[in-house]
Amino acid sequence: MFKPLLPLAALVAMGACTLPPPPQSASLPNDAVVGAGDPLRSAVNTTAFAFSSQSQLAGRPAQAARAVAQMEWLTVELPGNPRLTNVSPTVFNQLVQARAEWRAALGIPAGAEAQPVIDALYAAARALGSRQSSEAAAALPASLFPQGAATLTRLAALPGLPLTNRAAVGATEAIRDLDSASSRRL
Repeated sequence: MFKPLLPLAALVAMGACTLPPPPQSASLPNDAVVGAGDPLRSAVNTTAFAFSSQSQLAGRPAQAARAVAQMEWLTVELPGNPRLTNVSPTVFNQLVQARAEWRAALGIPAGAEAQPVIDALYAAARALGSRQSSEAAAALPASLFPQGAATLTRLAALPGLPLTNRAAVGATEAIRDLDSASSRRL
């Protein structure tokens, strides 16, 4: 009597072990969106400008930290955003590839969760904005930023990030397409 259930139970157990992990979720801190009517549009516009040229962030580590944090957020936010159901999967793939690029540039582990990275980068940006370099370095936990204070130097002189620029442009185009579709419906 229990024999037929055993294979079914084994299949269910095996299936449970192979399910993909739930998607990550993340949010931007309140001070990231002050004055922005739409955090998504704000992050897309900010990052598209910030990564359009290496010179935009050169010598500006606080702005670089915020821009990278916003890209982290966009990588998590865009795929699950219900307004963007018609976005090409290419945009999402670009964000994933770009994430590997900026994480390598800053020494952030590939498997790090987005929210702690976002929080740490914004905390560092706030401290840098207040000219508190030691607090900025302390805001970057070694588990996420193993290069410690050297991360601040890297933020001040980010290398060219072409994949990140391409992903930011792709996100901009996705928002533009959303706006076009919305205006056609009106």
